[in-house]
This record gives sequence, C-alpha cells and structure tokens, in this order.
Amino acid sequence: MADDDKPIHVEAEEARAGATPHMTRYILGISLILIIAIYAFLVLR
Repeated sequence: MADDDKPIHVEAEEARAGATPHMTRYILGISLILIIAIYAFLVLR
C-alpha cells in the first residue's frame, strides 16, 4: 500500500470545520407551530 492509499482519520470537530450553534431544535419547533397554525387557519375559516 502506498502512502497515498492510507485512510485519513479526521475527528468530527475538525471535519465540520465550523460552529454548531444548536439552533436547529428551535427552528424546527417554531416551524412546526407555524405550520399547525396556518393549517388550522385554513381549515377553520
């Protein structure tokens, strides 16, 4: 096996190379509430 064929092991933090602000849970929650509100508005009017 040549040196170029060796598998490269990179830790998750290095592979991401960016910040993860954990905002996804808030965005998903707010989106879910908005979708339910819009759906209720359209159905109940």
